[in-house]
Amino acid sequence: MIKKTTAVARLSVAVGAAALVAPMISFVASGSASATAIHAPASFPRSETLYTSGTAYSPPTNFNPLDTGSRYTGTVGLLYEPLFLYNPINNKYIPWLASSGTWSGSTYTIQVRNGVKWSNGAPLTGADVAFTIGLAKSNPAVGYSSLAKFIKGVSASGNTVTVSFTNPPPYTDWQDFLWQDPIVPQSVFSKLSSSEQVTSANLTTGKTPVATGPMLLVSTSQSQACFADNPNWWGIKQLGLKFHFKYLCDVVNGSNSVELSSLLSNNIDWSNNFLPGINTLMTTGGDSSFLTTYYPKSPYMLSANTVWLEMNTTKAPFNNVNFRKAVAYGINTQSIVSGVYDGIVKAANPTGLLPNLSSYINKSVVSKYGFRYDPSLAKKYLAKSGYRGTTVTLEVPNGWTDWMAADTIISQDLNAIGIKVNAITPSANEKTQHMINGNFDMMLDNNAQADATPWSYFDRVYQLPIQKNDGAELNVERFSDPATWALVQKAATTPTTDTSALNSIYGQIETNFLQKMPEVPLWYNGAWFQGNTTYWKNYPSSTTPNNQYTPVMWGTWLGAMTTVYALANLRPAK
Repeated sequence: MIKKTTAVARLSVAVGAAALVAPMISFVASGSASATAIHAPASFPRSETLYTSGTAYSPPTNFNPLDTGSRYTGTVGLLYEPLFLYNPINNKYIPWLASSGTWSGSTYTIQVRNGVKWSNGAPLTGADVAFTIGLAKSNPAVGYSSLAKFIKGVSASGNTVTVSFTNPPPYTDWQDFLWQDPIVPQSVFSKLSSSEQVTSANLTTGKTPVATGPMLLVSTSQSQACFADNPNWWGIKQLGLKFHFKYLCDVVNGSNSVELSSLLSNNIDWSNNFLPGINTLMTTGGDSSFLTTYYPKSPYMLSANTVWLEMNTTKAPFNNVNFRKAVAYGINTQSIVSGVYDGIVKAANPTGLLPNLSSYINKSVVSKYGFRYDPSLAKKYLAKSGYRGTTVTLEVPNGWTDWMAADTIISQDLNAIGIKVNAITPSANEKTQHMINGNFDMMLDNNAQADATPWSYFDRVYQLPIQKNDGAELNVERFSDPATWALVQKAATTPTTDTSALNSIYGQIETNFLQKMPEVPLWYNGAWFQGNTTYWKNYPSSTTPNNQYTPVMWGTWLGAMTTVYALANLRPAK
């Protein structure tokens, strides 16, 4: 059961972020003659436009919802939508394109929401949903094709969709599909080849993609993609959600300094970039009083994913559990939290599970087996490991300045307990290739994103069999533990509502994880968010009970979590 998530956006090379209002391609609504024509204006009125940034590093050229690696910001969330949303803040699901979904034995029934229309005026039907689900079996390249071997059949009768599974069903993987994967129009995607379904740009001059979401694509340029409100969006009438901006333009990322300058000069309203020093700006007040973050003080950001230290367990000394424990006890993560990030991230729980999954963390297990910074104990484990002073490498991608700084601290900490570490910084592509082919000693990694259950985390740690070339980036450390892998598979086929059984299974997995330490959780990367209140106010905030939504435009958040609610809550500042 393999489901690869899209990596969280990070800052890298500088890309021009000026030219905020120069469209290159304009679009009109496509489809039926009754569709409202929407033309991009020559310039986007500043008081009617929300400018976002922090998700994209290249010009917008792909709006294919099934292309999880290349689709541009807003493809899912603004254009295409899933059946449910997930709120990681309160760990609840929200019916979206589906009005309900229920299990009966090994059959799942979806009631597709009535009154939803595609942007060409045609109704969303159960046939569209059944077609999208059926792609799991007909097209191995779609991101949810792991469901294929479990789906026995899918049918639609009006707006009722019935999916029959093998017994036991893949409860967790299916639950992930319901909120992570968008529904596509059968009338469009059935005419494409299997390859085109996942690789076509879904971008035609003169036409906006046929979708159900709250916005329509109206222009693209080298520096941005711009959307206009969809006046016929179903959420306006059925949920009372309405955007109070007319346009949203997402700007291609620049360097740290460019992005910060754009935010401070009012050219960007909503930033999802990592901006070093934002905590200083938040605490100085005065000229920066127009800035806002999700938390008003440290850590300022929601937690987005876990940064792990991966060790290649196929070779010495990393194949020795005592060496791995020496590494775990030898790193002062708090120095990274305070010294590199100035308190805008949090140290990870020893299990690596994000705060939204705290109910799954067995506190007694963590108390008994969890690690902490303890150089003396680290040296004892190192002595027991038989380590003989071999120099090992620790790599992070060149240009990831925060990780490079963390790399230095980790190397110093491990050298202090007697492990000879050489910090190296290959390019991001080289580092990824090392991860895929197993040609590394140690590296930092954060490829498991926020999820609704611990399953995807442990799936990536224990996935078997070990692949020679691990393109899916599962079991990066290449650790063989069939007994724990069996528990992960058991969790996958346990009903998500059976919390007692799941807590027992995950408690056993956490015990095995902390005793064998296949990899080391270090800190939680933040869901970077900075808002400028000059033009727009009511950004998501932990201090406002009715506005605690995800303030993130990243692909795995905007379309799947509650960012659409956050956008609808924005109001003009003046």
